[in-house]
Amino acid sequence: MNEQEFRQKQSLPYEAKLKHAEQRAWEFYDAVDSCHVSVGGLDSITLLLWLRSIGIDVPAISVSQLEDKSIQEIHKDLGIVPLKAIKSKATVLKEFGFPVISKQVAGKIALLQNPTDKNKTVRNAIITGDCGKQGGYRKGTRMRLPQKWLNLFGGPENDKYGTDYQTAPFLVSNKCCYYLKEKPCNDWARIHKSSPYLGLMASEGGQREMALVRNGCNYYGKTVTRSAPFAIFSRQDLLQLALDLEVPVPKIYGEIVRDPDGTLRTTRAQRTGCSMCGFGIHLEKRPHRFDRLREDNPKEWHYWMYDVGWGEVLDYIGVGWEDIPK
Repeated sequence: MNEQEFRQKQSLPYEAKLKHAEQRAWEFYDAVDSCHVSVGGLDSITLLLWLRSIGIDVPAISVSQLEDKSIQEIHKDLGIVPLKAIKSKATVLKEFGFPVISKQVAGKIALLQNPTDKNKTVRNAIITGDCGKQGGYRKGTRMRLPQKWLNLFGGPENDKYGTDYQTAPFLVSNKCCYYLKEKPCNDWARIHKSSPYLGLMASEGGQREMALVRNGCNYYGKTVTRSAPFAIFSRQDLLQLALDLEVPVPKIYGEIVRDPDGTLRTTRAQRTGCSMCGFGIHLEKRPHRFDRLREDNPKEWHYWMYDVGWGEVLDYIGVGWEDIPK
């Protein structure tokens, strides 16, 4: 499926998308020796129950301890196999750094904060957009960090480039997902020789969108084999399916409601993840995810904000947290 075909399928009516998803799900089921569902929040809970509704009843796994308590309760009710993270959340933050802005941006900042001879060319591209010999001498590429983040995190390179960028008083990293979720799930899959169904949608944007558009719903690679039946779904499609299936909605999301213009939304969180994840926090209106954590679990909020240092991180990137939003 090329990009044009993928975009066309994204514009299909809801019922047609469901039929397409069912075809892809069964195609994957028949193509691999064994498969399972990797479950997190509402999207993948909906995926699990939808797969069961069409007759694909396979094991479901999750590092449930990372999720909100209301999600953990539903995982338990659905019989999802709980896995353990490789490292604790606090250990990952201490060893590698805080997950802020986005996975892509955090990865670039981590390179700037950990300079070596081997990453010198990449660091130059992150600062200037110029890729050098290894990148075909391309200039002004998207490798360059947006100026806003260079101003805050480009400090380690000041001597070389004569800039006046700040140096953050904390480390940044995109490695948390690997140690907390990806590796435990990948290890389980390898031991059981199983390939996953994932609740990914291209409409979420970012790196996920690029990967799904490039590789399609089902991907059979040398090192990665996976199915994302909902790849062409919009958020509205996913929420409509959750309503159709009467999916149990975790408390952290609130309820699924329909606005006067017909748009579906959840009344609390629109997306969830680890309680200490900061990817995208700068884009959220208040009350944001950490505000909701404060409401639901004040002790955990206090731990992350004050003991671990998330408060300092949020202050640095200009995100309010200490006051209580009205």
